Amino acid sequence: MVSGSALAADMAVKAVKAPPPAPFEPWDIAFGGAIMSDYIFRGVTQSNHKPSVAAYFEPRYNVNKDVQLYVGTSAESISFPNRAAAEVDIYGGIRPTFGIFAFDFGVWGYLYPGGQCFGAQGTVPAPTNNCASFGQGIDFGVPGIGGLPINGNFAKRNASFYEGYAKLNININDQWTVGFNEFYSPNFLNLGAWGNYSSITAKWTAPSTIFGSSGVGMYISGEFGRQWLGTSDAFYGTTVATAFGGPFPNGIPEPSYNTWNVGVGFTYKVFTLDLRYSDTNLSKASCNAFTSDYSTTSFSPSNITAINPGGFGSNWCGAAGVAKLSADLTAITNLK
Repeated sequence: MVSGSALAADMAVKAVKAPPPAPFEPWDIAFGGAIMSDYIFRGVTQSNHKPSVAAYFEPRYNVNKDVQLYVGTSAESISFPNRAAAEVDIYGGIRPTFGIFAFDFGVWGYLYPGGQCFGAQGTVPAPTNNCASFGQGIDFGVPGIGGLPINGNFAKRNASFYEGYAKLNININDQWTVGFNEFYSPNFLNLGAWGNYSSITAKWTAPSTIFGSSGVGMYISGEFGRQWLGTSDAFYGTTVATAFGGPFPNGIPEPSYNTWNVGVGFTYKVFTLDLRYSDTNLSKASCNAFTSDYSTTSFSPSNITAINPGGFGSNWCGAAGVAKLSADLTAITNLK
């Protein structure tokens, strides 16, 4: 006697046609926005430690599954010494992927519209601290004294600049990613000084079940980087000698520095809440010389250095905590 199950096993089975693969869609658009308690860029606040908002729009073209071309624009609210209130970025590049290696090569332009020039008002011989010598328009420096109100720092009307960059992310597994980044500008922040930034990053993404079936994800990430800087042009030069050196009427040696950050993030659908600690090894004196902080009133003889003869110290480069809530979407994934 043959069982029914055996008979079923011997019966011919009609093949089921596999569904056709989803059509390849080369075009996509990424976009999103964020609100943050502070806008920190390479360890330095861009918003005077005040809240900032940001948004971006990035069309993408996937040549194939391993090569993507992209252009984009973004904007952030800032508070710069030259009174610029917004940063507008324009960028583009190519992202090739080879197995676990994800590359990104491109050019990034940083624009800061609406600035004013704060020079020496002719109190020192041109071109040092002279707006006209650098095509920066009207000199809004304090009459008879020069520089910004309160502390006399100098700022060009135009702080715009561009960088070329190369990035590599290595996706070791589903949880671990490490990255290496390189950025170069021939004229960083229009200081007249070249800038080179290199950093390493690491990110651990928690298993998707860490918060059960809630849909909430978590990661921990960090970065260590170094910003090298060359010598500024004469606009940012000094005319006062100190016991530590100077003056530098043709431009100061801008202070190179280390920066680092570490934080934890929580994700839910298109939203991310990132809580991060950021810091640098810049002294308050070097920070003031580098940033031309318009808000500092912190004078101390201990802040007098060869490149900071005014003696003011800035906290724009010190330890800071940042909370950032962002939303990131793509047209193919989120708008179908």
